[in-house]
Amino acid sequence: MPGRRRRLLRKLKKYKQTRFKAQDSTYDKAAADYAVAFIEALCHTKGTWAGKPFELIDWQEQIVRDIFGTLKPNGYRQFNTAYVEIPKKMGKSELAAAIALLLTCGDGEERAEVYGCAADRNQASIVFNVAADMVRMCPALSKRVKILDATKRLIYQPTGSIYQVLSADVGNKHGFNTHGVVFDELHTQPNRKLYDVMTKGSGDARMQPLYFLITTAGDNQNSICWEVHQKALDIIDGRKHDPTFYPIIYGAAQEDDWTDPKVWRKANPSLGITVGMDKVKAAFESARQNPAEENSFRQLRLNQWVKQSVRWMPMDKWDACAFPVNEKALEGRVCYGGLDLSSSTDITAFVLVFPPLDEEDKYSVLPYFWIPEDNIELRVKRDHVNYDLWQRQGFLQTTEGNVVHYGYIEKFIEQLGEKYNIREIAFDRWGAVQMVQNLEGMGFTVVPFGQGFKDMSPPTKELMKLTLEEKIAHGGHPILRWMMDNIFIRTDPAGNIKADKEKSTEKIDGAVATIMALDRAIRCGNDTGESVYDKRGLLIW
Repeated sequence: MPGRRRRLLRKLKKYKQTRFKAQDSTYDKAAADYAVAFIEALCHTKGTWAGKPFELIDWQEQIVRDIFGTLKPNGYRQFNTAYVEIPKKMGKSELAAAIALLLTCGDGEERAEVYGCAADRNQASIVFNVAADMVRMCPALSKRVKILDATKRLIYQPTGSIYQVLSADVGNKHGFNTHGVVFDELHTQPNRKLYDVMTKGSGDARMQPLYFLITTAGDNQNSICWEVHQKALDIIDGRKHDPTFYPIIYGAAQEDDWTDPKVWRKANPSLGITVGMDKVKAAFESARQNPAEENSFRQLRLNQWVKQSVRWMPMDKWDACAFPVNEKALEGRVCYGGLDLSSSTDITAFVLVFPPLDEEDKYSVLPYFWIPEDNIELRVKRDHVNYDLWQRQGFLQTTEGNVVHYGYIEKFIEQLGEKYNIREIAFDRWGAVQMVQNLEGMGFTVVPFGQGFKDMSPPTKELMKLTLEEKIAHGGHPILRWMMDNIFIRTDPAGNIKADKEKSTEKIDGAVATIMALDRAIRCGNDTGESVYDKRGLLIW
């Protein structure tokens, strides 16, 4: 078994200095060798490798040498923050535990305070328990370290140094004199309070504090982890410079094919060592058969940041429905509108759905979107969304001022009614009273549409069915695509579903408007009764 393991293990053959080393810093091989030797004197604690020496895999050794061997002219470490983002089952917890012990017991710091931080006590205890087992399995440390399991605390008696678990659910945390912090699964932090307390000023009295942040990708782009992730990317890509910050991100790029085993290998540096290809393949097959699992696979196995924990719409299936929509050919055709006003400063969406004329035809979708003209630049910066590009491309319209001009939209819908036979307009009751009255005054049939499970579930399920069957045509409209990708689905005990605006982290107004219009199109079909514009004397053809 030891021989087989050694063959499987990928060792670092030749160390190459990190490209993030500052000009005046040097690589101290002795310091790096010491850190590597300390860690490799520990033992694995779990699975088939339990009790065997902790031999660092090549990528792990690279990180250890970079952090502990890159020294400033004064002899102290250059990096005081290390951000390591990596998929699950890559040996993350054991590396974090080993570094926590190195900082506590092997860094030559008197009365060092090292803290293990996570979102809750259970999560924070994972790394601590690994560290405690490592101590128990190491004769030299077990003689010198006192383990207090009840309080999740280790004391290294020769220097009076401690390793202590903290979690985000603990109350006020100030007054620390931090030498090291190991943040496990930073993406699960509910807010930035613990991160700020532990990393901003707590280590000022120490000469070389280390904040070791290790995490998989998350699903909340308004989190502290996303903020640090963006900083790491900016440094990696050369947009920012911070000599104290060490960034490592293993994962698949957003444009990579998530179904390709080559991508899996790229994203998982310990594949075939800590986790077998068969396990990843099984997880992939499950995700492929159940679209709701795709996001989980991307996040945990490929380390991709996702919009929310359950992706409802499989975007490859949606993209397969980007059949051209010929606006000219649709003139005079029966169609149904869906109107989602959202708020006056937000995106307003109006979507027309044209029912198919025969078995070969598809449900055609024509979406329209508006935002206030005055705050478009602010929104681009705030939301990191390409509103300005979409405007230039003609996919997004702006109305004068800093709020959506409903009168402009009403006029636009009236003009659409002269081209298309709009049988009904479905609308979300919220905030639409005046506009509904005005549209009714123009001769449109306007029907309220409930946003609860009863009304939303059937057309939402139908939208998925039509998408999977490629019986919908949307022309690849980029804003509608973005909104479909943003949908978070809520399910009730009876299995009914609906798009959840509160849980969906970004805009879904166009998707909701599409669902409402689709409902009416399915229910009413190609009703050839006379148009409201026939009654008003307006020529359609």
